[in-house]
Amino acid sequence: MRVLFVGDIVGKAAVKTVETILPTLRGKRMIDFIIVNGENSSENNGITPEIAERLHFAGADVITTGNHAFRQKSSHAFFDDCEYLVRPANFPSNDPGMGFIFVETAFGKVCVLNLSGKLFMDSDENPFFTADRILSKITADYIFVDFHAEATSEKRALGYFLDGRVSAVFGTHTHVQTSDEQILPLGTGYITDVGMVGGKNSVLGIRKEDAIRKFTSHIGVRYSQDENEIFFQSVLFDTDKKEIERINI
Repeated sequence: MRVLFVGDIVGKAAVKTVETILPTLRGKRMIDFIIVNGENSSENNGITPEIAERLHFAGADVITTGNHAFRQKSSHAFFDDCEYLVRPANFPSNDPGMGFIFVETAFGKVCVLNLSGKLFMDSDENPFFTADRILSKITADYIFVDFHAEATSEKRALGYFLDGRVSAVFGTHTHVQTSDEQILPLGTGYITDVGMVGGKNSVLGIRKEDAIRKFTSHIGVRYSQDENEIFFQSVLFDTDKKEIERINI
């Protein structure tokens, strides 16, 4: 099974880029399953029902999120109703939506589990304990984890913690693609951060001028997403060949 994971999608131009690239890339690279992180896809972070539907129509089988999951109020009820949109499983249990999802494919049952980091993040439950609890109750032919976390140490620790128990652990949230893609000792595919779909000459998808002002002034700054020269970053993982590859377009 060939699985593509697309990094954090940042803003309107990034959504359009995904809509343009994803259908062609799926056929060109013989991709069987696509996961995208859409928690920054709306103009003011978060995701709207309209954007989720557009990403799904473009080819995303599952859309994961993170700390900005509920930024858009219009998405709250949608999380409860949508069969392809997930939020971190270690968020409070009374939050909208589910933390993992099952998809039946020609290759068997696929589970996508979304987790949020504990270090420097506002998560309700320890992601390690959450993963343990969920994995003890579910069965699937393939399990893919989006670990939306700030600290590289926490991401790598979770990778080894889940090695041999899940198919792959894909790190998201920091928007900077790392070069440590690898197959862990017990066979799990891993990368600390997939990267993003956003402005190539930006600061994590935000206009560089806004970011610089934030770091050089105490005056409040309203961030604007960079809509120019969009960079498409993703990871392609072949579960049979045990090969993992970074893709940058």
